[in-house]
Amino acid sequence: MEKNWIKIFETGDFFRAEMIRQALAEHEIDAVIINKQDSIVHMGPVELFTHENEAAAAQQVIEEMTEEI
Repeated sequence: MEKNWIKIFETGDFFRAEMIRQALAEHEIDAVIINKQDSIVHMGPVELFTHENEAAAAQQVIEEMTEEI
């Protein structure tokens, strides 16, 4: 991964992370998912990273999404 990427979200649910990544893409914010879950028992974190200069905008999108849920 390139430098200057920071973690903006962590969850145990891969599908939630993917929904957030797609919402960020709709706002033209690049994000990547790092899935650290064990493939058999699905335990462990799923992390979402974005470039540091997009982190504030990404956090705002994430906050708006969690308010809707």
